[in-house]
Amino acid sequence: MSNKWVYTFGNGAAEGRADMRNLLGGKGANLAEMNLVGLPVPAGFTVTTDVCTYYYANNQTYPSDLMDQVRAGIAHVESIMGKKFADLENPLLVSVRSGARVSMPGMMDTVLNLGLNDETVKALAKISGNERFAYDSYRRFIMMFSEVVMGADIDLFEHTLERMKEDKGYKQDTELTADDLKDLVEKFKEIGVKIGKVFPQDPWKQLEMGIGAVFGSWMSKKAITYRKLNNIPADWGTAVNVQAMVFGNSGDDSATGVCFSRDPATGENKYYGEYLINAQGEDVVAGIRTPQPMSKDDSGRLSLEEAMPAVYKELCDVREKLERHYKDMQDMEFTIEHGKLWMLQCRNGKRTAAAAVRMAVEMVSEGLLTKEEAILRVGADQLDHLLHPMLDPKAEKKVIATGLPASPGAAVGMAVFNAEDAEKWAAAGKQVMLIRIETSPEDIAGMNAAQGVITARGGMTSHAAVVARGMGTPCVSGSPDIKIDYESKTLKTTSGVVINEGDWISIDGAKGQIIEGKIPTVSVELTGNFGTLMKWVDEIKTLTVKANAETPRDAKQARDFGAEGIGLARTEHMFFDPSRIQDMREMILAEDEAGRRAALAKLLPYQKADFIELFKIMDGLPVTIRLIDPPLHEFLPHTDGKSVEYIKQRAEQLHEQNPMLGHRGCRLAITYPEICEMQTRAILSAALEVKKAGIRVFPEIEVPLVGSKKEVDIVKAVIDATAQSLFAETGESVEYTVGSMIELPRAAVLANEIAESCEFFEFGTNDLTQTTLGMSRDDTAKILDEYRARGVYVADPFASVDQLGVGLLIKDAVKKARATRGEHIHLGVCGEHGGDPESIMFFHQCGFNSVSCSPFRVPIARLAAAQAAVKYPRQN
Repeated sequence: MSNKWVYTFGNGAAEGRADMRNLLGGKGANLAEMNLVGLPVPAGFTVTTDVCTYYYANNQTYPSDLMDQVRAGIAHVESIMGKKFADLENPLLVSVRSGARVSMPGMMDTVLNLGLNDETVKALAKISGNERFAYDSYRRFIMMFSEVVMGADIDLFEHTLERMKEDKGYKQDTELTADDLKDLVEKFKEIGVKIGKVFPQDPWKQLEMGIGAVFGSWMSKKAITYRKLNNIPADWGTAVNVQAMVFGNSGDDSATGVCFSRDPATGENKYYGEYLINAQGEDVVAGIRTPQPMSKDDSGRLSLEEAMPAVYKELCDVREKLERHYKDMQDMEFTIEHGKLWMLQCRNGKRTAAAAVRMAVEMVSEGLLTKEEAILRVGADQLDHLLHPMLDPKAEKKVIATGLPASPGAAVGMAVFNAEDAEKWAAAGKQVMLIRIETSPEDIAGMNAAQGVITARGGMTSHAAVVARGMGTPCVSGSPDIKIDYESKTLKTTSGVVINEGDWISIDGAKGQIIEGKIPTVSVELTGNFGTLMKWVDEIKTLTVKANAETPRDAKQARDFGAEGIGLARTEHMFFDPSRIQDMREMILAEDEAGRRAALAKLLPYQKADFIELFKIMDGLPVTIRLIDPPLHEFLPHTDGKSVEYIKQRAEQLHEQNPMLGHRGCRLAITYPEICEMQTRAILSAALEVKKAGIRVFPEIEVPLVGSKKEVDIVKAVIDATAQSLFAETGESVEYTVGSMIELPRAAVLANEIAESCEFFEFGTNDLTQTTLGMSRDDTAKILDEYRARGVYVADPFASVDQLGVGLLIKDAVKKARATRGEHIHLGVCGEHGGDPESIMFFHQCGFNSVSCSPFRVPIARLAAAQAAVKYPRQN
């Protein structure tokens, strides 16, 4: 039996359904579901993602029986729509669109009006009674097919179109007559002949080539960049959706639009969207014409509600039906053809972080969602966009232009006018503002590098707006007050202000304001809906979320963001303070133990004071303090009162070929036990002092870079002896625990033995990843870029834990530690992965007790931990 490559839909029936997105892609699965729900959807079929996999595995060729199934699919569409493909009397035209399992807006190719040629265009003109519409559709098709399928330079066609409009004195495309468009079609075909990309007249050949172009776009540079930014595996592939065309450009009783069931920028529960009369979908999305609002507003522009009230009411019913069905905000595309509504697509809409939080909370109060469902509606990484500053409301601002508030938030940067410069400047450490006439999918990397985006054209549903909202990047789009000149690299406003490349410029994405200069920013207040959501999060999650912090400022920030302790205080960071580094260097340069002890005596009060502050701020929450970890040479001066010769000699003594695998971590404590003694005394004397003040304290002393039980035992003996000595001196005692970092493969493999001597493990996944992969996270960025492009790794393993390799070591270590000590050993993670949502999901499933991350990622980790608890409930 042959494989099923094609799934049909139409007329209220479908072979697919919503839960088949891995096979049919998100768009195909939703088109099937929309039919099953009973919405008016043009008939079509989906070519599965399996074909995409086959296509790339077999030298970009199709399965032998694919086109037979495609022909059967076309016959299915013909039977429902009452038209015939390639027919000279009543031709069926189709769209060919991509559709991966997750939305990748604008990243892959689309072809519209496929099936037109020199003969079928005459039939379309005759049956529609509208010659202008037919030839407008044909010229659009030749342009799109030539660019998308044949790789022609679209500027050749755009310039020809603009030249004709100038010669005729037209301002809008809609002023072109039928005769103008016929002439334009011939000019477009001539361009193809000149550049060796002849437009094919056979509709079946067009269809075969169009499907191949969509599959080919899966591996386009912009699609690869988007997948890399969003950790989407290359082997997922895309589906292809072939669907009967309906025409929004067939007259003044026709239109096309994009709408959202709620405001994607603010989350407000109102119908939101834009439309254009006598237009096709790309006119709205590409920002070629400035669209009009769906609902009545104060703009003075004619709304769909006023222009076509009956269709508007039908769309309101669709909005209600889809949101109730999917229990989420829907992004919908529609076409109105001679007054009849057709729904072309629906998907869960991209939204800003603030909108996601508001929608989640309000949908619970509306009875649409449970609390558990609500927390899954907010992307954990999205919260990052809420935790950073906004423009200082008290600062003086010179608003030089306004546009549409496409993506909220404050952005301040130096003006750049192309995506490549945005990437280069950002890589050099500069804050940049990307300024474009309009953005295209090719600008994706530059938009990601920029602090914010400004465009002169485009609406709230243009490429710039949709992509910026998805990234959490502030954006002001479609500003009529600015003129952008790429050649001179300037932005000029109607009021006469000129912004040159490199000038500072600010935007308020929520207000649509473009502001001259560098405006200061202030922190946002996390209350209201955010507070409500995070209250639910803390009720649901089972992982404890701590922070990596060693300064009072970071510790306080962590508490404010809801941290439940400190999972990693790196004591070496405390020595880099200018007032302390001298004493640290004195200890390193000492020639014997006596010299080292003398210097350490000076360092002890600094360490003790730091620990007192941390214990006070944490007020009864656990504080894990890691003994000094990095190699000593990092603290060495160039000159330091000693002779240059002595410094050089000492540096040579400490020099190592590979210091990160050398004399560091527990090896320092074993070879120089006096350092461990000083740090233990500082930690426990600080604990005794705050205990006297009535503050609860739970110090946890952590031994880094261990590879054996014996190493832990040696260092633990020093810690315990120092503690007993201190307690005897003071007549007071305090409870403390000793544990170790698991950051070497050997430690993970021997976790059952090491656990015998430890009361907790903190997995240092940064070093564990480095030592397992044999890769330096500081030196392998270019290698990882190539590896990810080739599918060796989907995500950067230093950002999201390598579950297939490092993850197996972690799982094994957890099982071994539990086998030794059961639930009496606390297992935590304190590497960068402790703040990565995908990694947190994995750690929850492994059975960890806690994760620890940087202060600003604490709310993200809390939400991710709750989402993990909902998806993978733990058995009590």
